[in-house]
Parts: sequence; structure tokens; C-alpha cells
Amino acid sequence: MLSPAEIAAIAAKALETKKARDVKVLKTAEQTVLADYFVICNGTSSTHIKALVDEVDKELSEAGEPPIRREGLRSDIWVLMDFGCVIVHVFTDEARKFYNLERLWSDSEEIDPATLPLPARAEEE
Repeated sequence: MLSPAEIAAIAAKALETKKARDVKVLKTAEQTVLADYFVICNGTSSTHIKALVDEVDKELSEAGEPPIRREGLRSDIWVLMDFGCVIVHVFTDEARKFYNLERLWSDSEEIDPATLPLPARAEEE
């Protein structure tokens, strides 16, 4: 079983691999019981958003942490992937500006994804 930080690290790495824009990780454990981390990014099109979501799903499923649910796949503007302790948000540019989760959760600590611990299997790739 992976820690919340490891799940966030794998998600952020998967998003960066598929060229997500402006990947941010917020540590929300002190602010809410919803999740320990939010991973937020932008995709450039509905096709790109689907590729980003599919990559996160693939990487975390292979690591033994499939999403509990995915919401918004038909909306083309915001997809939410719930991993229990980590929620991944993939937006269009306009939707990200509109919902502005970074402002909404501004009292959360922003974490550099590169500082999050990857599990041994993920580090080898």
C-alpha cells in the first residue's frame, strides 16, 4: 500500500510525462478530510485531458492504487480522479481559472512534486 505522498508523486510524474501544464501539488491534510493532497494541472484539449487522465490511471493502477472514481470525463473541461487520500484535478485553462482551486485552498502548503517520495518501483523507471 502506498502512502498519500507516494500516490501524489506518481500522479504528478505521470502528468508531467504526458506534458501536462502547470502541475501543482497542494498538501490539504490540515485543511480538509477530503484528501491529504490535491494534484492540479491543465490539459490543452479534450484529447490531451483524456491522455493525462489515462496515464495517471495506468500508473497508479499498476502501482496497486486504482482510482475509486472518475468524474467529469464527458464534460471536456474538468476531470476529477479520486484516489481516497489524493484527488487529481485535470482542467482546461478556462476551467482552471474559473474554479481557481489554488485560491480556494490557498491556506494549503504547495509542495514541489520533485520532493515527494516515489516508491522503489516508480524510481527505477
